[in-house]
Amino acid sequence: MKFFKNGELPPQSHMYFVYGDGGTGKTSLFKLMPGEKKLLISFDLSTDVLKGTAGLDVAIVQQEDMPQIQSIVEKWLSGAIGAYDTIALDNMTSLQNMVLENIDGASKDGRQNYQKLQLWFRQMGTILRQSNVNVYATAHQIDKGPEFMQGRFTADMNEKTFNAFTSMFDVVGRIYIKDSERLIDLDPEQGNHAKNRLDDRKLIKANELFTEEK
Repeated sequence: MKFFKNGELPPQSHMYFVYGDGGTGKTSLFKLMPGEKKLLISFDLSTDVLKGTAGLDVAIVQQEDMPQIQSIVEKWLSGAIGAYDTIALDNMTSLQNMVLENIDGASKDGRQNYQKLQLWFRQMGTILRQSNVNVYATAHQIDKGPEFMQGRFTADMNEKTFNAFTSMFDVVGRIYIKDSERLIDLDPEQGNHAKNRLDDRKLIKANELFTEEK
């Protein structure tokens, strides 16, 4: 445990989690995130939109990586922390499915499998929070249908795993397109997965995500 006297608490980096449908611009949004040396780790191969981005390195998970995906991610993050000032994890839905496949193969106890899944994601979130590196993560969404007026949209992840991971994040929002404009919902009162600990904004244009309200 670390103790800081009054007025000595150091500034923290920021962590953002954005989920939404395919084609809403989740991956390309990372190009706007501040940072002189950035790393994106892709779990779904959707990296074409990042070609030519200055100061950006990209690591792409391969088919042969999947049976050891936990140790590979841990190794990459260990090497990236300190070497990069900004890290993106692109498509946590895919990563979760790969990790669960490995855990399912090691145990027949479904409840225990999900507990292990949640613990691993919580540990990863904690490592990222303590690293003081700016973090951006994405996921696909689930649309429960128009009959759900509240909480219609959720991230496509196991609910407890999502909560364990994003508990460390400052901002969680849903990106969508309306009238040809990309918007991000940050309002938890809409019932969707959302929060904004950085300022009071509840609905923003996507290109304003990494700017704080003055």
